[in-house]
Amino acid sequence: MSTSPSPSDPGTILITGPTGGLGHAATLAMANRPAARRPDLILVGRPSAGLTEVTEAARAAGANAHAVGCDLGRLPEVRAAASQVRDLLGSNTVRPLRGLVANAGVSVLDTRTASGDGYELTFAVNYLAHAQLIGDLLGSLCAPARIVLLGSNTYYVNLPRRILGVPAAQWRDPVELARPAAAGVSPSMRTGGVAYSNSKLAILYYSHELQRHVRAGIDVIVFEPGFMPGTGLGREASPALQRIARAVGRLPGVSKPETSGPALASIALDDRWSHLRDGAFVVVDSERDVQPFAIDRQRESRLWDATAELLKASE
Repeated sequence: MSTSPSPSDPGTILITGPTGGLGHAATLAMANRPAARRPDLILVGRPSAGLTEVTEAARAAGANAHAVGCDLGRLPEVRAAASQVRDLLGSNTVRPLRGLVANAGVSVLDTRTASGDGYELTFAVNYLAHAQLIGDLLGSLCAPARIVLLGSNTYYVNLPRRILGVPAAQWRDPVELARPAAAGVSPSMRTGGVAYSNSKLAILYYSHELQRHVRAGIDVIVFEPGFMPGTGLGREASPALQRIARAVGRLPGVSKPETSGPALASIALDDRWSHLRDGAFVVVDSERDVQPFAIDRQRESRLWDATAELLKASE
């Protein structure tokens, strides 16, 4: 392993979900930085032409970029990806790891859908897979370093989300959240939107607890890209709803990958955000307070313990 970089060296940034929408825009924003501020990139995503394309585009921009194929819905693949990342670091193929951006996410319509390990797919990909990856790579991070988790304000209801029918989180014990809906439950009990919001509330709880477990110099941040309809998260929606989302996405003031992607890259790299830690919540480029119920030491501790149980059960 090479010696530790100076604080001004961006080192290597790992990002999951680099092939579309927010992740694609953030990846290219990092790759197109001036050479002195450009990190090496490890791009973790499902093996596909899209993963090859974004890796080649990052290299064309001048970045030392490496693709690591991984289906985040299968925890053994996540563990294998972490091993591959450690090999890249250990062979000095990339600079020391200074950031991990847990960007990838899914939103399903039906919570009977299970991951490869038998967990509810939304909770498995949005939360458990990243908890596995982060846990496996904590020892490889070189301080000062940042872990950036993708949050969403859907964890609580407000008037605009109520009008749009976006459900808030309905927290339960994490082991229950990880369990797919039973085959015979009514449609009202298998709402994918609630599962998505639960996964984002889990990320807030996890960010607070994770900060208590990492060593000095590793900071945990939660990034909310803003209301961004029409991205890949809505790929399971009906064609009519997708058309509506695309139309809404063209309205003034609505976030777009072209603006939120560079903002995410900035959170991962820029000195302006070096004071953030403890799961600080940033909406695009503005620090915000979370709702009081999103800070709960008892729930955070239980989530940490339950996560260890769930990940162990998949080995």
